[in-house]
Amino acid sequence: MTVLPILRYPDARLRLPCQPVAVFDDALRRLAQDLVETMRAAPGIGITAGHVGVALRLVAIELEPAGGPCFYVNPVVEWASDERARHMEGSVSMPGVSDEVERPARVRVRFQDLDGQMQSEEAHGLAAVCLQHEIDQLDGVFWLQRLSRLKRDRLVRRFEKRGDPANLV
Repeated sequence: MTVLPILRYPDARLRLPCQPVAVFDDALRRLAQDLVETMRAAPGIGITAGHVGVALRLVAIELEPAGGPCFYVNPVVEWASDERARHMEGSVSMPGVSDEVERPARVRVRFQDLDGQMQSEEAHGLAAVCLQHEIDQLDGVFWLQRLSRLKRDRLVRRFEKRGDPANLV
């Protein structure tokens, strides 16, 4: 397993939609494991193949290390509740900054597992937030786009001021 380089905001590739996975093979499983290692090293609780410059609809989420990672291939939100919830969000592509984002409190997601089998999962709380956040990223919607222009500008300035050499990648 390999820790892959993560694209940093404002890399334009973070705003590109990812393509559906069509081949379910060992290369996909290796990429999934590399995403987990990369996410843990970041550190983060969710990552997409797009975060590492691979334009495929693959998500890895690990809310609790003891539970192990979950993988979502070609995920789609098929239902979202009318009830809303606010939660702090950030990105492995923009470390060190976060803000509250409002999203549906519950979702049902349809996806394939790493073997290509169709699955469906209902989620609430942090799991629902993570799934929506990462599916947005697969669709080319960076989390900042969910904020007001004022909040977005403030976070971008804060991120740029950090002076982290990784921001220059």
